[in-house]
Amino acid sequence: MLSHYQMKEIPYLRILGRTNGSLEPVTLFWTASGIELNVKATEIWVKIRSDYDVFEPWVDVIVDGVLSQRLMVNKGEQKICLFRNMERDKVRNVKLLRDTPVFPTDEKTLLQLLEVETDGEFLPLETPKLRLEVIGDSITSGEGGSGAGEEMTWNSFCFNAVDNYAYMAAKELGAVYNCISQSGWGVFCSWEGNEQQAIPLYYEQVCGLLNGERNKQLGAMEKWDFQKFQPDVIVVNLGTNDGSGTKNMDRVGKAVEDFLRKLRVCNPESYILWCYGMLGAEILPTLEKAVGNYKRKTGDKRVEFVKLPDTQEGEFGSRQHPGHRSHEKTAKILVEKLTLLFTP
Repeated sequence: MLSHYQMKEIPYLRILGRTNGSLEPVTLFWTASGIELNVKATEIWVKIRSDYDVFEPWVDVIVDGVLSQRLMVNKGEQKICLFRNMERDKVRNVKLLRDTPVFPTDEKTLLQLLEVETDGEFLPLETPKLRLEVIGDSITSGEGGSGAGEEMTWNSFCFNAVDNYAYMAAKELGAVYNCISQSGWGVFCSWEGNEQQAIPLYYEQVCGLLNGERNKQLGAMEKWDFQKFQPDVIVVNLGTNDGSGTKNMDRVGKAVEDFLRKLRVCNPESYILWCYGMLGAEILPTLEKAVGNYKRKTGDKRVEFVKLPDTQEGEFGSRQHPGHRSHEKTAKILVEKLTLLFTP
């Protein structure tokens, strides 16, 4: 017999990603935001609510570290089965993640988790070995992770939160992570040169990229409480869009330094890696110099620049974005770097 649990009634529930703090319901704004729980049961369901005008949300169901379902979510309220007809005597780790990124142009975008139904019991989760925050653009949002190599359509389907360097690295490290990323945006400007489409402008909000009265009422534009999640490591993967959006490298460099200062104020103890290079290295000298300038001016030694491997022929996904093998290479570099930094 299935028992119904409001999200606030579930013991040991872990919320993944930046949210408004409410469990009634849990609103998922960002890529890879979601819930994690351990359950001993034969079946488990989650009731969700969705809305959109153009860009429908997708979700990922991960059972014991393996992607078992990737689903498009229809409008309205519905139940999703995470698993069923399983042996009862085994504890299973289950994650339900938002697969799609923020869609600022779709004011109706909405994904909420309302309740859980199961015939089993919830058990404690393991303590994460690391806490990561990953900040980026379309690459970090997983654009190109789904679809055929020749597919160039920009839609919800082309994104993938799991076949993605951030997820891969976190899984290997036993880490939890928050993802702050938006396709087309940069540290100074977007790929089209729009200086308002820069991640640092909205970093201190829950999800200030969103538009519309409903998102405002849900707290997307509120100040984020950094005490809720102090990362051990911040990975910044920005610069690709700035390279095509502007020729003014002095302003890009200043934006990098300013953002590093903001990151340090908000996260006093975090180690910061500024990464770049998965889609070319056109402005690498600018980024590397800016990171060096910041370190020299501030004396901050817990920051470094990391050159990422370029995506080679045969490694692309859809939309001429990095595919699985490219993300795998970057994840390996991050895992090696962080293992060295945090191994006693």
